[in-house]
Amino acid sequence: MAFRSFPYFLSALTLAGAAALAGGAFVVQAAAGASVRVQVVDVNGMPVRDAVVELHHARGASGPIRFPWKMGMAQKGLQFTPGTLVVAQGSTVAFPNLDQVRHSIYSFSKPARFEIDLYGRDQTRTQSFPITGSVKLGCNIHDDMRGYIRVTDTPYAGKTDHNGYVILAGMAAGNASITVWHPQLRSPANEMKSAFNVSGAAQVHKIKVTLR
Repeated sequence: MAFRSFPYFLSALTLAGAAALAGGAFVVQAAAGASVRVQVVDVNGMPVRDAVVELHHARGASGPIRFPWKMGMAQKGLQFTPGTLVVAQGSTVAFPNLDQVRHSIYSFSKPARFEIDLYGRDQTRTQSFPITGSVKLGCNIHDDMRGYIRVTDTPYAGKTDHNGYVILAGMAAGNASITVWHPQLRSPANEMKSAFNVSGAAQVHKIKVTLR
């Protein structure tokens, strides 16, 4: 069965109309409202790719969380694709094997401890993620394979592009907090948090992080 035909690999969802690429950064739009353009850089000012940025508004968020990307982590070329995946709490993630060899996926991370028995090419297994946090993935057969799933409880979340940017849109003005997570971030749980105030207009916010 082809990877794109597997039923868990839904076509890209739209949230309140659209999620599009703008200015090189992925836009996660939850509803009409303010937008925040976040850039994550290292101590030398270089952009950090695949950092997960989450904005938690003081008012919280209601309703189900849906992101416009596919809830899937493939194995292709003896790598996890994508290397980092952001999913909503409670999501079921598909793990299609697109390699010629068999894989056995596992995680020892506190939010999700599981092991998937060996399965071969064009086969798919699934796993649910009911607890928020970061999940490190490995393969029992191929020690060099590493992947990450970030489970979040906010619709205002995404990962940075190759220029270190992500745009989060649709939140109301008011007090909020921003969390940045990256597997190499030198901080407890590989994440850092800071207070933030969402204004009614578009904002640009740069966050500097220290990587290992």
